Amino acid sequence: MPSETLEATGDVRELSYAEAVREALGQAMEADERVFLFGEDVGVYGGAFGVSGDLVHRFGKERVIDTPISELGIAGAAVGAAITGMRPVLEIQFSDFVTLAMEQLVNQAAKIRFMFGGKASVPMVVRLPGGSGTGAAAQHSQSLEAWFAHVPGLKVLQPSTPHDAKGMLLAAIDDPNPVLIFEHKLLYKTKGHVPAEAYRVPIGQAAIRREGRDITIVGSSIMARKAEAAAERLAGDGISAEVIDLRSIRPIDFTTIAESVRKTHRLLVVYEGVKTMGIGAEISAMIAESEVFDFLDAPIIRLGGADSPIPYNPVLEKAAVPQEDDIVTAAANLVRRGEA
Repeated sequence: MPSETLEATGDVRELSYAEAVREALGQAMEADERVFLFGEDVGVYGGAFGVSGDLVHRFGKERVIDTPISELGIAGAAVGAAITGMRPVLEIQFSDFVTLAMEQLVNQAAKIRFMFGGKASVPMVVRLPGGSGTGAAAQHSQSLEAWFAHVPGLKVLQPSTPHDAKGMLLAAIDDPNPVLIFEHKLLYKTKGHVPAEAYRVPIGQAAIRREGRDITIVGSSIMARKAEAAAERLAGDGISAEVIDLRSIRPIDFTTIAESVRKTHRLLVVYEGVKTMGIGAEISAMIAESEVFDFLDAPIIRLGGADSPIPYNPVLEKAAVPQEDDIVTAAANLVRRGEA
């Protein structure tokens, strides 16, 4: 599956990540009366992170619905609505709380199409604000995307830019399968160019954010942004890093990763989730089990989160997940190792 560099044309303006998500929701609801948004405080309050904003005033309380505090119940309602023909978009206030909805997502949403021989589908989207960096401590700062990428029947996305946040949400709403979108909380205020029209970013297609020749750095969500910044610094030291933004971790665009590694001969995978059994382990195994392994000049390096709950203390919180400096150091060491 080839990667994308530019996806959409048209009237391009600058929006924040949160504004891009809101615009996608509004355009989807205008285009299809089956689409509705629901979750805790998404209505009058405008969402815990202000994402839904004024949508309740535009579409009314029957389509922007404030729910009780019961993630299992909300997820079950979404599954039921989806299999009866609606297109629900469910917001879990903090991605950590999705643990309370695991039964409906893993045992129901992911399996219904398979168990009914394709005669039923579950076209639902779950939006999950996640990640560390806000001082919200261990129960509100996790990166749990690898849990769901393990489950056949679920699609898992991690857009890193406002452009992708809009385009991938619209693609997810169109999809006949359940899609989980992890939106990093620190990205909501970041800005970027976003076309005004309703466009789609294909699910399962990575983006090459920066071309390079010495090392491939793979990341998604905020780690893709940090990898880009790290690559800029590495260039000052004469190291040319290619940065791949996964965007989708299930399905994953292995072709783009493999083509890059064939060129650079080195691979660094960066992710905020706990390093142990994380997405970096899967990508490493995919390379190791393929003919691309023979192109490596150095071991694959995983740079993931610490095997620890996220601390409240801001210094410890930063130390618990990879930062830009860590990416620069790991990449430079890997390049030197490969040249030895």
